Amino acid sequence: MNILQKIIYSILELQEKRLRVRLDEHLKTSATNSTSKTVLSSNVTMTLNTQTEKNKELVKKNVEDIVKAANLDPEKLLAYIQSKGTKVCKIDNADKILALINEEEGLVCEQKGLEALYLNIMTNSGFSLKSKPMFVMRNGEIEPFYMVHQFYKWYSLINNLPGFDFNSQKLFKKYLYLKDSQGLENLKLDEMLGLQEAIARDQEATTYALELARQKQGGRKVLDKIKNDGQATI
Repeated sequence: MNILQKIIYSILELQEKRLRVRLDEHLKTSATNSTSKTVLSSNVTMTLNTQTEKNKELVKKNVEDIVKAANLDPEKLLAYIQSKGTKVCKIDNADKILALINEEEGLVCEQKGLEALYLNIMTNSGFSLKSKPMFVMRNGEIEPFYMVHQFYKWYSLINNLPGFDFNSQKLFKKYLYLKDSQGLENLKLDEMLGLQEAIARDQEATTYALELARQKQGGRKVLDKIKNDGQATI
């Protein structure tokens, strides 16, 4: 099964189950992130996420404008990313280097521990057990729609949409490749909601990239390649 199918199937599975688990009485009954608050009371879940929804709309509109202004040029998008203070690294064998820490080319969110130290060393970012979000890719031509997908996630991150914190991304990477949802019942409320947000951010980026691919000349070929290979070749 390719990576895009795994993403889609994981999203559908987790959405269908809606991450419902039985919570022990000692668990927290509310959880917050930068733009949302969720409260559990008498078996009823209430989520206050007006600001999150506003930010999602703003992100999509701005990404559309930026991508249009850049004429779908990956190098211009990378230059924009770098101009906003995010490090961009092009290194040989980036795909193999990132695979060792269960990451893929493009946006690499905050890392901690030995993974962060490894990433910092490989990208000449110093010696620290914590890394900042950065873009890491191979040298060479970048497939535009793949770049758009990664750009969308990055723009969501810098605009404080939830789901990009270390713990949420760690859970996302963990459950993305599992065939079942075993272990979800042990997650705390804030962990479940963080995972849900991480899935939502990835789904939003995927949806936008595929819609754009359909609209553009040659998009069908790229769309088929994304579906068949999991991601377009960089």
